[in-house]
Amino acid sequence: MSSQIPNNGKPNIVVVGGGYGAAVARTLSVSLDASKHNLILVDPRPYRIHLIATARMVVSDRDALERTAFARFDKVFHDGKGTFVQAAVTAVQKRGKKGGSVTLDNGEKVPFDVLVLATGANWPGPLAFPNDEEAVTEWLATRRKEFDSAKSVVIAGGGAVGLEIAGEIKDLWPKKTVTVVQALPQLLNDSYPDKFRRRTESSFAARGVKFVYNDYVDDFTPVDGSVKTRNGKTLEGDLVVAAWGTRPNTEFLSSLGSDVLDSKGFVKVTPTLQLPNHPEIFALGDITDIKEQKQAGKAQFHAGVVSANILSYVKNGTAPKKYKGMPEMILVTNGKEGGVAYVGLLWGITFGAWMARMAKSRTLMVPQFQASMGL
Repeated sequence: MSSQIPNNGKPNIVVVGGGYGAAVARTLSVSLDASKHNLILVDPRPYRIHLIATARMVVSDRDALERTAFARFDKVFHDGKGTFVQAAVTAVQKRGKKGGSVTLDNGEKVPFDVLVLATGANWPGPLAFPNDEEAVTEWLATRRKEFDSAKSVVIAGGGAVGLEIAGEIKDLWPKKTVTVVQALPQLLNDSYPDKFRRRTESSFAARGVKFVYNDYVDDFTPVDGSVKTRNGKTLEGDLVVAAWGTRPNTEFLSSLGSDVLDSKGFVKVTPTLQLPNHPEIFALGDITDIKEQKQAGKAQFHAGVVSANILSYVKNGTAPKKYKGMPEMILVTNGKEGGVAYVGLLWGITFGAWMARMAKSRTLMVPQFQASMGL
């Protein structure tokens, strides 16, 4: 595998984004005829970060996840049948009706005949990892020191990330005060039934986590070991953690036209995960406008649809496979031994700590992540 952009006259299939874009690249490298096409993966980092492991990773060095939850792209292509380019994409330009080029942050342009957009979401707070490799090491050290030295923590956001951070804190420091501030009247959101949301609250409250609902944190600088909410409530906290929702990483697509993104910045896609007016461009994961919760499991299914459709598209110009959606499901870890899960099948099935522990909490699915990256 070379980091040099191929210049051999063969059509380029360019994948932008090394999260679940890496799953597309790996699948295509198995079945694509390398004598007829170049396969290029572009990402600003030299490795993929296993996001499922990041709540534990930023809180402490437990399990040394920085050794196992980062995977370099040098083995993602089967038999080396692909090229990785470390760069950020700043713009996308079309060339006539089909094809075009992406502009990299170093000024280079990479032509494409097929383009995959998989740039994911921008995260707030401790999960907002920098791109530079050395900066990531420093970032982790700083975040871990903050959690270790804090006497009390306020978490702004009662979704899965905020809760999983709370669980990790309680695992290591059971006596630390942890308060979750949630803008909604319950945890998570209304994609899940009230009964499950209440069970989730009970799971964390049993470990001493406190909750404030229908409120916000605007000032993230504690004063004398406390922070005041928008509604005027004073909370004990010498560390405030941002853990609210993400926003799609799609600003660079403005160059493609005003009809590509919706009002919230999500990429408009058809059921085949193609852009409506650009059949050679596919999108997947957190950036799509599909009306569903943005989750890793769904992005993995998106990757399968996109891979199958690209293989068909390069052969005969068609993309027959459609993404038909998935039942809503979620698994929220509560430290290494606990958690809650919900599967939106039948009447809605709820699981407790045993299921969460076996499926996710203990290993954070790191073995599966490593296998998916060819490790």
